[in-house]
Parts: sequence; C-alpha cells; structure tokens
Amino acid sequence: MNHSLPSFAISGAAMDTVVRRSFARRFAWIGTLSIVALVMGIGMWRWMPRGLQVDAGEIRVAIAQHGTFLDDLIVRANAAPLNSVILDAVESGRVEEVFVRDGALLEKGDPLFRLSNPQRQLDLLARQSDQATQISNLSNLRASLEASITDHERRLSDLEFNLAQADKQYARNLQLAGKGFISNVVLEESADKLEQQRHTLDEERNRGSIEMEIKRKGLVQMEQASGRLESGLRLMLASIDALTVRASTAGRLTGFRLQVGEAVTLSQHIGRIDDPAHFKLSADVDEYYLNRVVAGRPGKVQTGDQFYAVEVTRVYPQIDKGRFTIDMVFAARQPPLLNPGQSLDTRITLGDPASALLLPTGAFINDSGGAWVFVVNSSEETAQRRPIRVGRRSNSQIEVTGGLSAGEKVIVSSYARFGHAVHLQLNK
Repeated sequence: MNHSLPSFAISGAAMDTVVRRSFARRFAWIGTLSIVALVMGIGMWRWMPRGLQVDAGEIRVAIAQHGTFLDDLIVRANAAPLNSVILDAVESGRVEEVFVRDGALLEKGDPLFRLSNPQRQLDLLARQSDQATQISNLSNLRASLEASITDHERRLSDLEFNLAQADKQYARNLQLAGKGFISNVVLEESADKLEQQRHTLDEERNRGSIEMEIKRKGLVQMEQASGRLESGLRLMLASIDALTVRASTAGRLTGFRLQVGEAVTLSQHIGRIDDPAHFKLSADVDEYYLNRVVAGRPGKVQTGDQFYAVEVTRVYPQIDKGRFTIDMVFAARQPPLLNPGQSLDTRITLGDPASALLLPTGAFINDSGGAWVFVVNSSEETAQRRPIRVGRRSNSQIEVTGGLSAGEKVIVSSYARFGHAVHLQLNK
C-alpha cells in the first residue's frame, strides 16, 4: 500500500515555548558588578602611589617645637699671626749663602741669605769713577775760583793805589795852580787822570763781582751735582749691602724655602716674619650672615675647659663661593699654646636669646631658601609641600615665624632629589 509523504518538512517549531527574560535578575547582576568595581577602585586608589616615591629611611624628619632660640653663630676659625712682615726680594741675583732655616726665631737685623749680582758691582765701579771725575772737576773749579779771587784782589789793590796817587797829584797841582806855578792845562790833565783812575777802579769792581758771582754759581751747581753723585753712590752701596738680606723685625720666619744656587728675581716672595706671641682668628662665614656679622660682635673660644673672649675686628665683604671672611682678636688673653693654622670652634653672639618655634638646621634650608618645607602627615605615609616663613638662623636652629604649628613633622634633609614635586609618598 502506497502512502505518499507530505511535501513539506516538519520543523518542530510548533513545539517551542517563548520564555520572557527577567529584568530584575539582570539589574541585580549589573548592581553586583558595579559594587565590586567600586570596591576594587577604592582599594586601588588607596593603595595606588600618590606623588613622588621616596624611601622613608633615606630622609630625616624633625618636629617643630617651641624653645629658646640662641642667636649664635659657630664657625671654624684658623689661628694666624696678628702681625706679619712680608719678605719680598728687593734685589735680584744668585743665592750664595743661606744663614737660617724656615721656622727660626729671629732678631731684628739677623742675616737671612746673601746674593751675588755682578751687574751691581759694575754699576758701583761706574758710579765711583763718575764721582772721582766730579771731585776732580770740583777741585779744579775751586782752585780756579781762588786764583780769580786772588787776581781780582791784586788788580783792585793796584787800581786803588793808582787812584790814591792820582788824587794826591791832583791835590798838589791844585795848590800849585792857585799860586800860579803851573798852568790850568796841567791841572786839567791831573783831574782827568784822577777821574780815569776812579772809573777804571769802578769797572774792575763791577766786572770782578760779576765774574766771581758766575764762578760761585758754577761751583754751587757742581757741588750739588757732586752731592747727587754721592747720594747715588750711597744708594748703590746700599743696594750692594742689600744683597745680604736681613730680618727687618723680630719674629718667627715662615715660608722660607731658598736654596744655595737658586736665582732670585726682583719682588719675588721669599717668606714672612710672624709675631710668635700674638694671634688673630680668621673664619669663612655663610653669606646669609653678611649683614649680621659686623665689627665689634663678641664671641668666645673654648680650648679644653677654658673659655677665651674674642671680638670681630674686620669683615671682608667680598663673596667667594657663597662665603665671606672675618677676622677676630682675643679681647683679653689668648690660649697659651697656639700655632699658625690651628683650627678652633668659635661661637659669635649675634643677638639675645628669645622664645620661638624652632626647627633644627638642615640641608633643606639651602634647597628651599626657607620659603617652603615638606610637612609629613600624621600617619607618616605622605608629605605635602607647604610655604612657611623663617626668621633668624643659627648653626643648629631655625626660627619659624609662620606656616607651621608646634608638633608638626617636617622633612629637614636635602630636597635636591625631589625636584619640583609637591606631594611625596613615603615608602617604609
């Protein structure tokens, strides 16, 4: 029996049932996922590093607290002779002898060393030759002047005699003419002769006076020239004598290193002579204190268990590598044993003690200039940059005038590696 199949396929779709999705369940899953994401985000935010990462063990933290600000400055001072005389060569030459050694105690006039200088010897011979020539010329001029004076006086004597004779002859002729024994012509001739003799005598006196004046001036000028030659010769002899260098004052010879055979040039530094009994102190001070350290500031030095009062005497305002130099002297007495170059800690008083909010001195003050600091939070996990105001400073204390409260913790080590960071994450 033939049964024919239907011409279409049976899909079974009529057997499926449409199920409607539950929106409540869907929202529940979304809410759960959101809560989980939020919790994870909060956790990640809490544990996420904030700011520059810093190892807490590599920083130094201090607490701002009230205390007494000691307005003192402690410097490392070096002892130096109070008075020194610099020895510079005043002559050049070769060292022939050395009489003393570095560190020797000298008396004024003690010989130090002797130089040789052949050129000085030649100059001395030339000066002596010039002086001998000048002395000879001066002697000749004096002899000539004396001869001229003698000759002039002789001529004056002859002319005065002739004048006297002519005067007598005229007087006799005048008497004879009055008695008529001689003519008026003879009388006039005797009068003319008398006048001639008087005129000749006046001319000789004037001419001789001018000649003597000229020769005397020449003699004075030659004597002055001879005096200058004498002075030059004395200077030359002094320069020869200066080839043996002597101590210009008493004291201890320092920095003297000459050796026999060494060439010494003019103005070469040879050493110095120090006062061995009196010392001063020299110290380099940070430029921050330039306007506060002035002459007259008191201070003290401690050696052993003894204190010695000092006083600032001179401030050198030139800044070199951020520091300037001061000199101090002992006010009354000084340590019994001091050597040049010895270092001493010196405390200089800049002002009276005062109550203030204090931070210890640290490297941060140079990095921030005292304008801001990093303040550590209470959990010591982070640090925040905060502006502050500072007042006076000392070697161990900084006076805080604003921006901080007592008890707050501040990073006082160097800020150099923090760069421009505002927040720090402190990792323990």
